[in-house]
Amino acid sequence: MGDVLAGIQATWEFETDSVLIRFERGLRTPKLFQTLRERRIPHEALAAVTLSPGKRGTVVLHAVPRPGADPLMEAAAGQLREGCDPYRLVLPAERETLAEYYADELRALLPADADRPAEQYSVAAPEAPMHFKAYDGKASFDGSQVSFRWSWTGASSAKWKAGDQSFPVAELSGVEWRSPEAFDGYLRLLRRGEEPGKDGAGPAQVDQDPAAVLFGLRYGPVHESLPFAAAVLESVRNTGSAPVPALRPGRRDPADIAERIRHLGELHQAGLVTDEEFSSKKAELLSEL
Repeated sequence: MGDVLAGIQATWEFETDSVLIRFERGLRTPKLFQTLRERRIPHEALAAVTLSPGKRGTVVLHAVPRPGADPLMEAAAGQLREGCDPYRLVLPAERETLAEYYADELRALLPADADRPAEQYSVAAPEAPMHFKAYDGKASFDGSQVSFRWSWTGASSAKWKAGDQSFPVAELSGVEWRSPEAFDGYLRLLRRGEEPGKDGAGPAQVDQDPAAVLFGLRYGPVHESLPFAAAVLESVRNTGSAPVPALRPGRRDPADIAERIRHLGELHQAGLVTDEEFSSKKAELLSEL
């Protein structure tokens, strides 16, 4: 196709076998987009293409990725806010006819098995080396191993006792990422032979787990921790040791939920959390029971 469609915060270039998405730089552009800079999405990575009305006189062209095709979206596991979805192109409403044309062109190029999960990643993850600062330590990934270096101010005694950690990719089976925009975000490495959801796989034990780092206010932001998780997932998949690429956080222990709500209430009373933030986070925690 070879054409270019410029939208708000991104430009899509339509190539013969893929869509090249280039993200704009600017104060209003999500930091995740600025970190990604550009992404090449092969047609085989797409499940569908939609066009729908947006906000404030806009339309949204959405290229829906196939499950299992993009390590970034696999790691996100549905937790990205709509405005941070790299597969959405927002356009002025007057360009709807042009957007519909490109939507039809893309639909005609979708693979015959677009309704099925992809068997392998076809969208490249951000490249290593990568690193970010968590609440209880620093995480780094050099392409072959993930390392956690604990912070003396934030790490639990259990993590200090275990010492700094290094995990070769070949020993991992996947990654569990909970958005730092949630009240208790984290990144947890899943090791081969470990059963998800059993004995320490839940977030109630993350602060004690040396295979996990905790997020928090200003720690582990989406634009740093999510590309990190995606890069690890891709490397794990490439080693052939990942039966499950990523996990959604499971249901919580009611006692843990009660304790977190109590702590949230203390932050609210101290003026560190607004009324709106308190109500929102409390509802979010209760929804996980």
